[in-house]
Amino acid sequence: MITKEQVIEALSNVIEPDLGKDLITLKMVEDIAVDGMNVSFTVVLTTPACPMKTMIHNACVNAIIHFVDKDAIVIVNMTARTTSGRVKEDVLLPEVKNIIAIASGKGGVGKSTVAANLAVALAKKGATVGLIDADIYGPSQHIMFGVEHERLFVNERDGKTFMIPVEKYGVKVLSIGFLVDPDRAIPWRGPMASKALKQLFSDAEWGKLDYLLIDLPPGTGDIHLTLVSAVPVTGAVIVSTPQHVALADARKGVSMFMLDAINVPVLGLIENMAYFTPEELPNNKYYIFGKEGCKKLAEELKVPFLGEIPLVQSIREGGDTGIPVALDDNTIVSNAFMEVADQVVRQVSIRNATKPATKKVEAMAH
Repeated sequence: MITKEQVIEALSNVIEPDLGKDLITLKMVEDIAVDGMNVSFTVVLTTPACPMKTMIHNACVNAIIHFVDKDAIVIVNMTARTTSGRVKEDVLLPEVKNIIAIASGKGGVGKSTVAANLAVALAKKGATVGLIDADIYGPSQHIMFGVEHERLFVNERDGKTFMIPVEKYGVKVLSIGFLVDPDRAIPWRGPMASKALKQLFSDAEWGKLDYLLIDLPPGTGDIHLTLVSAVPVTGAVIVSTPQHVALADARKGVSMFMLDAINVPVLGLIENMAYFTPEELPNNKYYIFGKEGCKKLAEELKVPFLGEIPLVQSIREGGDTGIPVALDDNTIVSNAFMEVADQVVRQVSIRNATKPATKKVEAMAH
């Protein structure tokens, strides 16, 4: 007869590769049931987008057969409770598990394109995802998702009006682009821009989300400080191209989040436009902007390198037509975004398991 204790003992040999501890210690195993030779249990992953799902499943089955009984019939139910690195008493966006800032030191490196496709990739992997276009002076997410002509609907609750984010491709999107005339510049001073950003958080119905991505404007200014003082940010992702000029600004972006006064964990660097690949010669790589600049910078700054995105015409076309390329299956580009998404959720899970909960930045609140 197989016992529950034997099952627990066997599963204590299965290590969660990112967190470096076994599933029992991490309390990731629930609902163990034994009936003769039938063994069933549930493994609770740290995110529905877990890239290790299949590997952990197979390791659990093998552990029971190896350590308990080779004739055991093993059923492993895989589920997920997304971990959170947020202080529980925070009242703004209480049902959002993780807030991720997508930033860049300078403009023109494709940060918004990366943010849009990263959001789509996470949704494809089963996560609930929201995206705020906080690039107040140059909003683009409403165009990249093909929703620039959508009307925003509102809900009235307790005498207050709440915007309902537009949902497309499994992602809830809210952009300042929904609220302003597309043919006019936005001549706002810093305080007005900051107030507009806060409203995208406080005056919208985001509901339950595993990840809320914030597409920040380039640079290190008012909007960034407003973000970290309005909500506790789980971590920041920095996007750069490999060229020297872009990396110099990416370095500043990383150092801003690492300032003692801000102290937002940097989840890693993404290298965009890493190399050019012509569609008719998919195996050829031309390193137009230099090679592995982001990777080297990540090593130097001791932050994770999250992957590289090639410079391919379909990425630009997807942004212009409102159909992000990450929606495709098994193309060079969509696979690149899926791999980057894997690395991002991995770093979020590691960050939530190893670092204290994020707090709002009080010093910058005024």
